[in-house]
Amino acid sequence: MATISKLLIANRGEIASRIIRTARNLDIACVAVYSDADANAPWVHEADEAVHLPGTAPADTYLRSDLVLAAAKVTGADAIHPGYGFLSENADFARECTKAGVIFVGPPPEAIDSMGSKIEAKKIMAAAGVPVLPQVTISDDATIDGDALAAQVSSEIGYPVLVKAAYGGGGRGMRIVNEVDGLLEAVEGARREAVTSFGNGTIFLERFLDSPRHIEVQIFADTQGNVIHLFERECSIQRRYQKVIEESPSPVVDEALREELGTAAIAAGKAIGYVGAGTAEFVMGSDGKFYFLEVNTRLQVEHPVTEMVTGLDLVRLQLLVAEGKPLPEEALNATVTGHAIEVRLYAEDVAAGFLPSIGTVHGFSVPELPGIRVDAGVVDGSVVSTHYDAMLAKVIAYGPTRDDARRTLARALADSRLHGVVTNRELLVGILREPEFAAGTIDTGYLGRHDPMTLAQSWRAPETVTVHAIAAALADQASRREEAKVLEQVPTGWRNVPSGFQEAVYGFDGDEYDVRYRYVRGAIEVNVNDEPQPGITVLSASPELVDLTVGGVRRTCTVRRVDETAFVDSVLGATTLTETPRFPEPGSQSAPGSLLAPMPGTVVRLAVEAGAQVAAGATIVVLEAMKMEHSVSAPIDGIVTGISVEVGQQVDLGTVLAVVEEEDAS
Repeated sequence: MATISKLLIANRGEIASRIIRTARNLDIACVAVYSDADANAPWVHEADEAVHLPGTAPADTYLRSDLVLAAAKVTGADAIHPGYGFLSENADFARECTKAGVIFVGPPPEAIDSMGSKIEAKKIMAAAGVPVLPQVTISDDATIDGDALAAQVSSEIGYPVLVKAAYGGGGRGMRIVNEVDGLLEAVEGARREAVTSFGNGTIFLERFLDSPRHIEVQIFADTQGNVIHLFERECSIQRRYQKVIEESPSPVVDEALREELGTAAIAAGKAIGYVGAGTAEFVMGSDGKFYFLEVNTRLQVEHPVTEMVTGLDLVRLQLLVAEGKPLPEEALNATVTGHAIEVRLYAEDVAAGFLPSIGTVHGFSVPELPGIRVDAGVVDGSVVSTHYDAMLAKVIAYGPTRDDARRTLARALADSRLHGVVTNRELLVGILREPEFAAGTIDTGYLGRHDPMTLAQSWRAPETVTVHAIAAALADQASRREEAKVLEQVPTGWRNVPSGFQEAVYGFDGDEYDVRYRYVRGAIEVNVNDEPQPGITVLSASPELVDLTVGGVRRTCTVRRVDETAFVDSVLGATTLTETPRFPEPGSQSAPGSLLAPMPGTVVRLAVEAGAQVAAGATIVVLEAMKMEHSVSAPIDGIVTGISVEVGQQVDLGTVLAVVEEEDAS
């Protein structure tokens, strides 16, 4: 039986901070590793020691097992915790740790191998009596015959069909095909994304259950032969097969079904000789029948909801099992108390089609309400780049009932201050407050039935942007007044030409808000886009806080200005306003019809050539950013008059990718 004295965390972000927190409580010294981009990240400072991995891309840093093991050697770390993602499900890395005399905090390499291929995993599970769906497999080196494949799918599976990468997870390399016409394109796209993400293009196809629930079961096993389950998690709120909201317990799982799920999960663990923390994932139809998806041979992102309803620290259990100790009594006899819900707070722009958002986090705070837990990977000043996953933090709420947890979480998110990058916060609040979610009648098709933009805007009052634009203008004016070198005693807003208006123009979601205001005998007159805004009283205005009454309702707005951008928060929501320059730089305007890169990324495919005639919505260029593909489409029917990029090229936000011009009707 070993004792871990120094632990290297081979990961980044919120999970690195999470592991450090528990390890230090166990008096285990911690070593962080970090890339160039993460040099000032919070977990680097939280660890006792840190080792630099030169480079930025994951393939050059966090995925380099040789560099990670060298870091363990130079610091004297006797154990490595891989977190999730990166090297966490790499059986070869687990073997390399053993050869180097370092404890791998995870399952045996053989267990990882057995689950590394979803195809082989399903064979093992079928033999163990775990329910599985029929499938068709296409190996990495196979030539695809579209007609033959269509015939095979029709006879052996039927539609709709789900195309999945055999290696890896996170929703990458997955497509739904509803009819034969889209089959070949989906298969080729899934294979391409699988190669990019996992280095192996093997894919498989299985029957897609329409709007099922995604239910998973936390399992734990020790080296003494104990294999247990720690109940289920509901993970049905998903977008592009990535989980958005998770909870425990599931609102539809009763004790009998919980027993069935737990029994199947334990059978799955025993079938592969599992040790440590793992998750058996199932898809469940409306009839309550469930089928095996996969076993994730690592700690899950959503593990906090299990911790909060059981009172167990799963990272602590991982470390105990890695030391060869048996699972403690509190784990062997765990029970569920209350309810927990977790949301994944991402740096992404819902209005722009969930495009990743990059930049500096200028303000990050979540109110400390009872039952709220925040696992964050960022602090004020953190930089969000395109190189890594876009998740900023997980916010988790615990309550005696599901409704208690739901309400607390919605309030905590609504009152959070998130400045500097666009986030999915408003979508999360919209989901939590939506009646169908509140009733627990959810499935994986939830975000197909409910428009994300409608959900995101559901808790914003119609006047939100107008009020926030006024607040931004007043805060900007107060800031200029503070910086004035002369007449410092003159009150904010004073003009020596009483009839003149001050003006500020802001852009939001493609619209302009032209704010014009003036003070007359202590009162303020305001027009927005030439529409008078009556009933406004400014109680106070500073560069960071504007207290005003609008239409008889008093509102307090916090404002944070960074360069040309104003981040405004209030009970109405959050708005990111970009000041529109009155006199643009010559040559700064793109040619009409230009398709601009919506984010920094890499060009992975050109779908058309210059001169091609395209229909509105047709894919022109495909970019890859944050390990996901993003299609840039033609906004109109027209002709591609120019392609400005090539495959493999790195592009910045706003780079002209192509030009599509409307065909001359004459």
